[in-house]
Amino acid sequence: MVLLDPSPEIDAGRYAAKAVAGEPFTVEVDAFTDGHDRVACALLWRPVGEDETDWSETSMTALVNDRWRGQFTPAQPGRYEYTVIGWIDRFRTWAEDLRKRIDADQDVAQELLIGADLVGEAAEEARDDTSAALEAWATRLRKAGGAPLRGSTDAAQDVLDALDEPLAADARRWQARRFVARYPRVLPLQVDRPLGRTGAWYEFFPRSTGPDGRHGTFADAEAHLPYVAELGFDVIYLPPIHPIGRTARKGPNNRTSSGPADPGSPWAIGAAEGGHTAVHPDLGTLEDFQHFRARAEALGLEVALDIAFQCSPDHPWVEEHPQWFRHRPDGSIRTAENPPKRYEDIYPFDFETEDWRALWEALRDVFLFWVEQGVRVFRVDNPHTKPFPFWEWCIAQVREQSPDVLFLSEAFTRPKVMHTLAKLGFSQSYTYFAWRNSAAELQAYMEELTTPPTCHYFRPAFWPNTPDILTEYLQTGGRGAYTVRLVLAGTLASTYGIYGPAFELLEHRPREPESEEYLDSEKYQVRDWDLERPESLRELVRLLNRIRHENPALQSNERLLFHDTDDEHVLAFSKRTPDGSNRILVVVNVDPHHAHAAHVDLRPDAFGLDADTRYRAHDLLGGGRFQWPAERAWVHLDPAGLPAHIFRLKPYQPRDETHFDYFV
Repeated sequence: MVLLDPSPEIDAGRYAAKAVAGEPFTVEVDAFTDGHDRVACALLWRPVGEDETDWSETSMTALVNDRWRGQFTPAQPGRYEYTVIGWIDRFRTWAEDLRKRIDADQDVAQELLIGADLVGEAAEEARDDTSAALEAWATRLRKAGGAPLRGSTDAAQDVLDALDEPLAADARRWQARRFVARYPRVLPLQVDRPLGRTGAWYEFFPRSTGPDGRHGTFADAEAHLPYVAELGFDVIYLPPIHPIGRTARKGPNNRTSSGPADPGSPWAIGAAEGGHTAVHPDLGTLEDFQHFRARAEALGLEVALDIAFQCSPDHPWVEEHPQWFRHRPDGSIRTAENPPKRYEDIYPFDFETEDWRALWEALRDVFLFWVEQGVRVFRVDNPHTKPFPFWEWCIAQVREQSPDVLFLSEAFTRPKVMHTLAKLGFSQSYTYFAWRNSAAELQAYMEELTTPPTCHYFRPAFWPNTPDILTEYLQTGGRGAYTVRLVLAGTLASTYGIYGPAFELLEHRPREPESEEYLDSEKYQVRDWDLERPESLRELVRLLNRIRHENPALQSNERLLFHDTDDEHVLAFSKRTPDGSNRILVVVNVDPHHAHAAHVDLRPDAFGLDADTRYRAHDLLGGGRFQWPAERAWVHLDPAGLPAHIFRLKPYQPRDETHFDYFV
């Protein structure tokens, strides 16, 4: 028997596929044998750990062209493993051949005796109350096999009827397996909690929450939490909260000189007050952070911390472990550089140091320290500038202690590097979404991310902006551009985030022409945000997050389908739940400057509906209700108003009394 091409299998089992606790994980495999015998397959799976149990088994179902599918539902986050087995299904082979012989009016007496032996063997193997019923059936088959049977006789029909009874299923279940084939590799699986698959993130700087522009504290930031919770976010993400170095501290707009009141960049980590496990004294104490985290969790928000493995020149490790840093010929420590950019306030680690083992353990212990403080989500800064083996080891070490920890990879780098980091264990990954602007670019990119094998290990997080990224699209597109990018991020990807309040307040001024850096960036100074500004997008953000929470189709990247339109600026796509109970169609005008109208091919097959079905379409953004034919719909989208629709679709029933704004 042959078992080939299991899916998912990431790089021949070198890396783990990803799944979510409490949700089915599906495996497929090609399975066949020589000749005409029927085969059977089973999916084997188990958790990995000290209390490792025996394999659990789930039957697989035949699809087409010798492809088989099975699934299991992992209950808890952690590491699992799975494989597949197959064998000749002798009972099914016998039963199907018997039907054919009876239909051909052949003598089947000997076949009944063969079947009696098969069923008798199953009765001996059965370990439940089916054993006696199977043995009785075997006896009846032996009796019937004592005389010839013809397809037209009552006895022959009795045999056929028996094959359709539950006893036949029991016989297949308990039949003796001979020459069982096993796929030669055991495949790894990383199971995360649901937040690893879907969530809405909000990033803000605690130091910018103080009154009248003064440096904020955790108590001030805590007062900001109800605003974020009211917007409907799941994760509150904080930039580094550690002491900031004073040597070579950056001034406003990345100036290389700073004044005594300039707070510096939070990514220049470490000062006399401590390093990566310390809290900036202007923010408060570790106890203040704990109070902040508890308040966030009470509001339904999970706190994510930024982990940046780099040091300011004042970090205690610089003096305690100088061997962890790269030195110039003159003995000075090399600062971070990405020519032509220079980061004079940062020392990178030297991962080629002979003391690498101690360095690795110290960095791992940073994660473990914050895990002990109750943090279970980390955004990791620039992981692509650290060795791949370190991340694979470090993430595994942290998850061994706390399997529910999630890691977001902030790696805007080459695609293969980004994908390798995802394979090594990062739960989610930043993407190129911010720079994909046209409808064609967005469709091609999302199809790439949702196609196997990529979708089995790479979970995209879509961010239209970050403290480092203010794209030209946002700089020049006005309110329409922010609306477009918000809707796209929150509906194309099951995980998305915004850096606020800069996003909802439409902050769009670049530091200089052709720069993606913000003018007066929060990275270098405290900002005083007026959250009540009338142009704020807060109501739209709140509505979008409510739509995401109320429609499970948007909480997954599976079953994403793009729909043709007759305008190149209009992007249309749909998502639906596996049972089709929730169907969402999103239509967006990606041109932030001009209105566009288009016909949208509705593709009823995408929703499991017949071609003559009519739809009830409820625009969850604009509030309108429509009735559509199955084939196509017409939309008009103006960035001066609302350049997007999020439709929830249901089949139209004549008895419906719902009010429709338009009949198309």
